[in-house]
Amino acid sequence: MVAVTSSSHSATNTNSPEPSAECRLCPRLTQFRAQNADDNPSWFNAPVPSFGPQSAELLIVGLAPGLKGANKTGRPFTGDYAGDLLYETLLNFGFAKGLYQARADDGLHLVNCMISNAVRCVPPQNKPVGKEISTCRQFLTARINSLKKLKVIIVLGRIAHDSTLTALEVKKSEHPFGHNKTHHISGNDRHGLIVIDSYHCSRYNTNTGRLTPEMFTAVFENAQNYVG
Repeated sequence: MVAVTSSSHSATNTNSPEPSAECRLCPRLTQFRAQNADDNPSWFNAPVPSFGPQSAELLIVGLAPGLKGANKTGRPFTGDYAGDLLYETLLNFGFAKGLYQARADDGLHLVNCMISNAVRCVPPQNKPVGKEISTCRQFLTARINSLKKLKVIIVLGRIAHDSTLTALEVKKSEHPFGHNKTHHISGNDRHGLIVIDSYHCSRYNTNTGRLTPEMFTAVFENAQNYVG
């Protein structure tokens, strides 16, 4: 078990790993959700819950739902380009089974893996602000605590890296971000947990060559070495 303590600076004191569908902790994000609900009433338009089994040994932490991806479909990384690469990779490594068809009812399921986000609501321009990241961290903290068999966390991008390390009460200065860099977390009940960094699998990063499919594959090869 990986035990971490919810920050006393959280907007609410909760041990829930998922916010409610009506969560209003972040006024800007609440307003943006309401605007999207007016414009696209058939979309999910709510905090996007984590996806995967409670028995997962691998947790993947992204940044936030995409406007026309998870905010539309209600499943992390589903419906946007980042999900195409992520789910293809998960299928290749046996962390997912089924057929990914970019919708929440495609029957795809995860195996020994869970996907979540540092921020659960879609932010304007895909950019959450610091207060929103810190407010939503209570759910990331609780989600990590809930995974009793957790061994490895893959963090997609620097914000996910920083928020995860803060949730784990680890000094970021001792664990700088670097693609496919492995961080061995020690101390208290966190001894033995592995955090592995990856550039985010966004369209921008892949189009510019910052992240190639081969580089992304290498991250999961690394993670697989630590997962039973």
